[in-house]
This record gives sequence, C-alpha cells and structure tokens, in this order.
Amino acid sequence: MVKGIILVKSPKKLIAARLRKISSILDSFPTSGQFDAVAIVDVTALSQIREITNQIQKINGVERTETMIEVQ
Repeated sequence: MVKGIILVKSPKKLIAARLRKISSILDSFPTSGQFDAVAIVDVTALSQIREITNQIQKINGVERTETMIEVQ
C-alpha cells in the first residue's frame, strides 16, 4: 500500500467535501494556513496517487496541490 497526503490550495468553500467524493481518498478536511484542504489517500500503486492528483487539479477553483508520500 502507498499512503499519501495531498495539500490543496483553493479559495472555494467546501473544497474538502468535494475531495471526499473522489475514490481512494480516505478522508479530507479543511485547514488553515497556506493550503485550504488536505486529502488523505491510501492506494496500491504510486501511479494511482498521480491520477488522484490530476483529478483534484481539474476541479474548478483548485489553484495548486502539493503531494507528500509516506516513506518507510
């Protein structure tokens, strides 16, 4: 399994709720600070995280993302 966190910058309200609708996102919640939401993912292959990130970046209002992968 590959675990990761995707930070999302978007001034849109309820962006975290929209993120939760994407399959493979286990949880999402709004945050304060530089980013507006966090998405937690758990997938079988690293390439799937890239696909999820691409889906997030296509959401209207998403300005940028930053992805962090768990290192073991």
